[in-house]
Amino acid sequence: MTNTPDTTFYSDLGLYINAVMGKKAIDMVVLDVRELTSFSDIFIICSGRSNRQVSAIADYVQVNLKKHAIKPLSVEGKKEGHWVLLDYGHVIIHVFYEPVRAFYDLEGLWIDAKRIETKRFLADPATS
Repeated sequence: MTNTPDTTFYSDLGLYINAVMGKKAIDMVVLDVRELTSFSDIFIICSGRSNRQVSAIADYVQVNLKKHAIKPLSVEGKKEGHWVLLDYGHVIIHVFYEPVRAFYDLEGLWIDAKRIETKRFLADPATS
């Protein structure tokens, strides 16, 4: 595979996606917002079924990415567990409690963003 700008851009995206899925996040959507904003390249949006699960997903993401020497610039909302924002600079992860996600509808606000298919990034459980 040639090293095109997109392959370079997506090279570490799998780390973020697999970290999010590590605690069974639901309805994950990955948006490429490079053409729409200057403050980030990727939004990862997912949900948890309870406040506790939302906080657990956020904790797991932080611990997992830290193993790869990736630390967030900031983390907001983890204590409440309604909407946790993990800012990694080029990647921003939004972990929502399901009803809160529906209310804020980030996917609707960023409707012009390209959706990224995540299946190719997910680790094979047999090899993990």
